Amino acid sequence: MTWPPCLPVFLESALSTEHSYIYDLDLEELTQKLVDWGEPSYRGLQVWQGLYQNLWHTPEQFSNLPHKLRLRLGEVFVFAHLQPESILESSDGQTRKTLFSLPDGQAIEAVLMRYDRRRTLCISTQAGCAMGCVFCATGQMGFRRHLSSGEIIEQVLYYARILRNEGQNVTNVVLMGMGEPFHNYAATMQAIDRMNHPQGFNFGARRFTISTVGLVPAIRRFAQEQRQVNLAVSLHAANDQLRSAMLPVNKKYPLQELIEACREYVRETHRRITFEWALIQGVNDSVEEARKLADLLQGMLCHVNIIPLNPTRKYSGSATTRERALAFQAELERCGIPCTIRMRRGIDIQAGCGQLASER
Repeated sequence: MTWPPCLPVFLESALSTEHSYIYDLDLEELTQKLVDWGEPSYRGLQVWQGLYQNLWHTPEQFSNLPHKLRLRLGEVFVFAHLQPESILESSDGQTRKTLFSLPDGQAIEAVLMRYDRRRTLCISTQAGCAMGCVFCATGQMGFRRHLSSGEIIEQVLYYARILRNEGQNVTNVVLMGMGEPFHNYAATMQAIDRMNHPQGFNFGARRFTISTVGLVPAIRRFAQEQRQVNLAVSLHAANDQLRSAMLPVNKKYPLQELIEACREYVRETHRRITFEWALIQGVNDSVEEARKLADLLQGMLCHVNIIPLNPTRKYSGSATTRERALAFQAELERCGIPCTIRMRRGIDIQAGCGQLASER
């Protein structure tokens, strides 16, 4: 079943009304639930810390709770919406991609990438995506539904458990997997707030990055909220004709409007903004395109991440060469725009967002 993008979709409709998904509750809601059962309020914090500090994911693991309460937790709450359907490891062992099935039959993906000391997660905020970016496997799927805040969180906790077993921790979370985070704004921010909670997972706000294709009203709202979360904008073109051909959202929010919102974000937050640029051979990888981009961004506190395109089966474009990527970078830096060439990861396991789910 497919829902239109304008409708918020809540998973409760897909589950028995007798059960609540525990990761959809904040600490206050969880505590109130237990108090309603006649439990002391401190039990809420015990369950919360079990979930987010100890990373427990079954009622039986809560050994600090009375047996009767553990049984009731299992009767009332669902502890998992995400069921790993397939797991792929890259040949270099640095990237792991998991395809999860959801209770209503939809599928999402999350990726773990290892970089020296960093352990970065790329997680999904929607099943499918309504934005329709032509080179993105998720965009080629179309929109299925929003994820709940708990479903966003559970992706992080899944990998946090794996890394803890290896004596490691999640260091960065990028909301750049399947879906447009700002299209699912409320659930995305609730998930970040819950993972940032000091008595729980306590994951620093500056270690989150939200990536958007450029939903201007949401960027302006995000700027006014003065969050410490990092913002990345998928730009990919420096003129409206090319960008609209690649990212249909540009027809609604053209470049001038988008860049004005980005400048407002920098003014309001005093934080640097990142622009993502997928380098596509013969499309947007020339030195001339780099100059146009530099002109567009002049005077803004920003950084450009360029990355050779991750190929998808439904897009004929191919990744640029390393020589052209270096020339593009050099021209941006000559014009005073900081720029990094990002390493492509997981090409051999289709680690680009949506590449597994779209073939399911």
